Amino acid sequence: MAQSMHDIKRRIKSISSIKKITRAMELVSSAKLTKASSRLKKSRPFYYTILRDTQQLLHALGDVDHSLLEKREINKFLCIVISDDRGMSGGYNNNIVKTTETLINNKEHDVDLILIGRKSINYFKRKDYSILKEYTGISEDPQFDHVQEICNYVLKLYENKKVDKVEIIYTQFVNNISQEPQVVQILPIEKFVQVKERKNKVIDFDPSVEDVLDYLIPKYVASSIYGALVEASCSEQAARRFAMETATDNAEEIIDELKNTYNKARQSAVTTEIAEIISGAQAVKTDDSNL
Repeated sequence: MAQSMHDIKRRIKSISSIKKITRAMELVSSAKLTKASSRLKKSRPFYYTILRDTQQLLHALGDVDHSLLEKREINKFLCIVISDDRGMSGGYNNNIVKTTETLINNKEHDVDLILIGRKSINYFKRKDYSILKEYTGISEDPQFDHVQEICNYVLKLYENKKVDKVEIIYTQFVNNISQEPQVVQILPIEKFVQVKERKNKVIDFDPSVEDVLDYLIPKYVASSIYGALVEASCSEQAARRFAMETATDNAEEIIDELKNTYNKARQSAVTTEIAEIISGAQAVKTDDSNL
């Protein structure tokens, strides 16, 4: 029984140490979530406006002769997958991986991958998938410089007809508890058809339609990627904070259960010792009476 009590105390100490770590990670993630949420609130109106206005403009223009807008047969897909680098975020990465694999399995053509985040890289490297590029260290704190590099690479692939369709898979931030995997098509650009009738349907371009689109379409692609990264960054921190909060609560429950078990074992040991003392005292009295 003494050994059993010793093991229980050792487990309580071990789980208490883990609880301190998960609690510290929860506090860190809470601070990072506040920062990420603030950036998301500032960024969302910006990139949503760019996406909406670009789609509406292309709808208004109709068929335009441009290398990034030409209709082509879809033979090769490119998926940009955003996960995190550190893990410890519950089902965050697992949901992204499952969404990506489901998408790939439903495609009838070849699929190439651009992976952002160490967790998706580690997973898909173990599988027989075509990985074109890998990026680490940007998922938690994305900067537009990182986005520009990815954007230029994607546009080069698309212009050279190495890929015919580009989609991005990321986790959209809904609230601190809920985050949802999303699949968004970047190229070719989907035209937004729900456009209000314009009073002036004639659009003047300066210097020309081609020059404006040469500037606007790369901005559209970069904004789509940056918006997805910002959403994923906020979702990552929310998922990790919730996972660490849950782990801390579970640790407290386990510690309470172990303490109850320890108290019962201690009470049982004390009862056994008292019984042994009483039995010993009675045996001494019996011996004395026989003398």
